[in-house]
Amino acid sequence: MSTVRARAAGVTGHRLFWPLVVLVLLLMANAIYRPSFLSVELKNGHLYGSLIDIVRLSAPLILVALGMSLVIATGGIDLSVGAVAAVAGAVACLYISEQPDQNSLGVVLTAVALGFGVALLLGAWNGILVAGIGIQPIIATLILMVAGRGLAQLIAEGQIITINSGPYKVIGVGHLLTLPFAIVIALAVTVLVAVLTRRTALGMIIESVGGNAEASRLAGIRSRRITFLVYVVSAACAAIAGFMMTANVSSADGNAVGLWVELDAILAVVIGGTALAGGRFYLGGTVVGALLIQTLTTSVYAMNIDPQTSLLFKAVVVIVVCLIQAPAFRARFRRRRSVPVTPVEPVGTEKEQVPA
Repeated sequence: MSTVRARAAGVTGHRLFWPLVVLVLLLMANAIYRPSFLSVELKNGHLYGSLIDIVRLSAPLILVALGMSLVIATGGIDLSVGAVAAVAGAVACLYISEQPDQNSLGVVLTAVALGFGVALLLGAWNGILVAGIGIQPIIATLILMVAGRGLAQLIAEGQIITINSGPYKVIGVGHLLTLPFAIVIALAVTVLVAVLTRRTALGMIIESVGGNAEASRLAGIRSRRITFLVYVVSAACAAIAGFMMTANVSSADGNAVGLWVELDAILAVVIGGTALAGGRFYLGGTVVGALLIQTLTTSVYAMNIDPQTSLLFKAVVVIVVCLIQAPAFRARFRRRRSVPVTPVEPVGTEKEQVPA
């Protein structure tokens, strides 16, 4: 019996157990509300269904959250990912809109390269402020969070840039091997980041910098370079997410693209088990967290929940997930349920000792 309890405690204590439980409960609630929710169909060689849509819409958040995981692992934070996504999308859409043939593959590749290059420069700017100058990450990235939105508006001249490019639209709503292309991109980036951080020493170095940057430096690790690198990688992931967001609607709105995605990314990372204090990070948990947040958003719209209360509903679910996932909260709740009761012996029941 004790072995079964120990195994059960080990399963329920896993960092992904409760997020997965909540994710399954949300899917079951949607299936009860709409029986066709779990159905997946193959039409014209492409997969369609609510589950496919959830994963496709989760792709930009997964990308941003992957970069955020690496930044948080170093003990930092990146509040500028939404602005970087907006700038990258605006640059790409602006270039495409000015070309005579918007359906040219070369034009689209050039636009993506330009947007990606600008995003890398913005990530390098964050890295210089944090690693080079020593500004607090939340302040350094907050600067770009505000200024980046202004830059995106400046690029678009305060207007919404609309395009009509088939190749660019593929990034957001196209298909490859029956799957949405956005899912393929997110999967490829996830595998690439996982291989680089778990099959090489890079992941351990990032965690050591987050655990103790000074000790890592004394051990021979160039902590500043690692910190600079993770902000550049975060900006790169945000740029790809920005391409997806703008390709979904074939337009770029500097004020709306990637709005508050940084907060959802931080939530996804925390739900996945990565501590904001830095150190260990879990890419698998981050992906699960992103899927959970998108499923929750989809559920709010699918169940016709009042828009005025949708954000409150989302916040309550996230708080519950974080609480039941926290080991300290579970331990305190377990102690309250199993408070030992000391038996009290009735007075006068002690045996009198008779002298020999």
